[in-house]
Amino acid sequence: MQKITIAIDGFSSTGKSTVAKQLAKHLGYIYVDSGAMYRAVTYYAMKYGFIDSTQFDVVGLVSKLHDVVVYFKLNETTNVADVYLNGENIEKAIRTLEVSNFVSQVAAIPEVRYQLVKQQQKMGAEKGVVMDGRDIGTVVFPQAELKIFMTASAETRATRRFDELISRGDTVTYNDVLHNIQERDYIDSNREDSPLVKAADAIEIDNSHMSLDQQFQKIVKLAEVAIQENN
Repeated sequence: MQKITIAIDGFSSTGKSTVAKQLAKHLGYIYVDSGAMYRAVTYYAMKYGFIDSTQFDVVGLVSKLHDVVVYFKLNETTNVADVYLNGENIEKAIRTLEVSNFVSQVAAIPEVRYQLVKQQQKMGAEKGVVMDGRDIGTVVFPQAELKIFMTASAETRATRRFDELISRGDTVTYNDVLHNIQERDYIDSNREDSPLVKAADAIEIDNSHMSLDQQFQKIVKLAEVAIQENN
């Protein structure tokens, strides 16, 4: 049966990555976490002093993009793909609130998006891909056979993210997490290059009051219909 491309876009902390991983495993497809790629570049920018709370050296970061190699490698212990930056496993390092605070600024840089979109399109050239992010259905794979746009209230997303960070042992407050999500929503939706918008042919899912299993079952059905329609 011919494979398709599935694009899952939406706001931060809507569970895009979780359901995309589940779906890819269920279908036997490749999963690509595009958001993790932007987090990797953000981590690089922080590590080498291009961005902090007082300044953002955009020109400096752009001049070094050719040195930034992001890829995914299967973790045999967890059976999911970890993110690597220039040979270093940074899966845990990129999931912190510190990285979250800067990632939307880094992702708004056109040169950063251009470089990563090229890599993402290369990853998805053979179909059989589930990719999640902010502009997958509008920019990376505008011809994707199935496009999903996920949303939930900021408060719901903040609660989920806060619980996740606390369970990992991070020291954060709910208000800090909520502020981060609201700020990211604004930057992602208002940036000039590839803003976060729902593709005209995307199916919107508000998961504010859905369990992970309800969400997964709904999206599996959508995927099965799309696959049937394209075979």
